[in-house]
Amino acid sequence: MTSLSAKAVIEALEWRYATKKFDASKKIPKETWAALERSLVLAPSSYGLQPWKFIVVGNPEAREKLSAASWGQRQPVDCSHFVVFASRKNLDAKDLERYISRSAEVRRVTPDSLKGYANVISGNLDKARAGGFLDSWMARQVYIALGEFMTAAALLQVDTCPMEGLEPAKYDEILGLSGLGYGTLCACAAGYRSKDDKYATEPKVRFKESEVLIHI
Repeated sequence: MTSLSAKAVIEALEWRYATKKFDASKKIPKETWAALERSLVLAPSSYGLQPWKFIVVGNPEAREKLSAASWGQRQPVDCSHFVVFASRKNLDAKDLERYISRSAEVRRVTPDSLKGYANVISGNLDKARAGGFLDSWMARQVYIALGEFMTAAALLQVDTCPMEGLEPAKYDEILGLSGLGYGTLCACAAGYRSKDDKYATEPKVRFKESEVLIHI
């Protein structure tokens, strides 16, 4: 594996911004997009449960509808690729069984050998369910994936715009998620900035390091 320099990483993150206007004529190359999709698949999650679906919306008609369900924002239409991030609702024993089965397959062990690990996960899921925060716990995992996707994009010089300014219920209806046990949390447009996007040249506003970093 070829490592990036610390300088290159910081430069990519400095370059990144929430792109408001995309150049609709520019498309992300196939190989680059494949790497970005893989970054989603490889995203970390609590216990590795992966309580998500990433819907890559290519259909122009669907993207127009999603734009309307995003308060008229045009990023869903003008970007090269548009991804909707959905979280698993009411994650249950079948989801855990599926994960343990996949773990056993990948690591070439028996499901029974993972029973202790499965019991630990199950116990914590039960506590979260009883406490009423299971869905919010799973939702937080999806935002980890969003962050990984945006960072990978920046390193590949692909622009992104994370979007929470949308109507989740309408997104679910448009994408057919309602009956699948998943719900829209947010979305992310990816592509290349338009030359006349004024935000591209605006200085990045961040608090000073001394105000946000605490060293103990």
